[in-house]
Amino acid sequence: MTTENPRPALQAVALAAGYRRRRRHPAVTVLRDVHLAARPGELIALIGPNGAGKSTLLRTLVGAQPPLAGHVLLDGRDLTTLSPRQRARRLAVTLTEPVDVGQMSVEAVVALGRMPYRSWIGREKDRDRAAVDRALADAGVADLRDRPLTDLSDGERQRVMVARALAQEPAVLVLDEPTAFLDVARRIEFAAMLTRLAATAGAAVVLSTHDLGFALRRADQVWLVGGDGTVTAGAPEDLAYGDAVTRTFTGENMSFDDAAATIVVTDDTGPGTTVRVVADGRLRQWAEHAVRRAGWEPTADPCDHVLSIEHGTPCRWNVNGAQGVGFDALVTHLRGRTATQPEDARTG
Repeated sequence: MTTENPRPALQAVALAAGYRRRRRHPAVTVLRDVHLAARPGELIALIGPNGAGKSTLLRTLVGAQPPLAGHVLLDGRDLTTLSPRQRARRLAVTLTEPVDVGQMSVEAVVALGRMPYRSWIGREKDRDRAAVDRALADAGVADLRDRPLTDLSDGERQRVMVARALAQEPAVLVLDEPTAFLDVARRIEFAAMLTRLAATAGAAVVLSTHDLGFALRRADQVWLVGGDGTVTAGAPEDLAYGDAVTRTFTGENMSFDDAAATIVVTDDTGPGTTVRVVADGRLRQWAEHAVRRAGWEPTADPCDHVLSIEHGTPCRWNVNGAQGVGFDALVTHLRGRTATQPEDARTG
């Protein structure tokens, strides 16, 4: 993210987003009084529960549907006043749905991003070739340029689609659920690429995601769509430290875990389930993870139950004299204590 405070590349001003019905029927407002600003060099994560209005907001921001009120500004100009070619030169959109391009090569697909700059005869210029080469390199797919898109993995195809968008040389790059169909390793790679692009390409990168951990760890800004028609924007730390994330996502048997930066399931098994964990480093971290999974609450304070663990693969553990090997056996033991021990036995 840049250290300056430049003019927003994309801005929502008093925006109301929703749907217009047939004549004589009132419009359906999903989001109201939305104020947002995406600046060059920022990576912005759009998050929120299903049905809260993320897709509606995204479609309105990119001009796929008109706002019910307010304005969307692209480089300071009202989006509705720009021609499709003008929009495409400054705003690039990558959707989740796969694109059928037949047997086109990766390079040919990426070159489609230059269409807003070409004349009606479609003649390629040196600047177009340079933009395609740069986009292939920035998206990490230069070595795939001659391969058909259909031969690539999901992760590689997603990178190619980003390269096509980058070839447009946009001020704003918008991605709708770009990691939805990627495995864990490809998601991590893709997240690292987006972070690098936001820092080096100078574009504002806006992506919608269900990955709360990614949004809080990687994004410069988070746009949090609540279930009450509002959108809260801010630094991820501000939204996590305050009650915005907790208020939006937590519910029965769920809570926000500050250490994990995500929502976790809590298991309220009643009193007498606190255990003091004697370990350090990663061993302590995963021991506490196992303890919580078993429905107990780890603590560093003195209490009636003490869990000590020795390093090893698998680890060896001791709970008040009961011994075992491995975390699976530990969880089974703790769950058995919770389910079968009477209250006086569990409290000493």
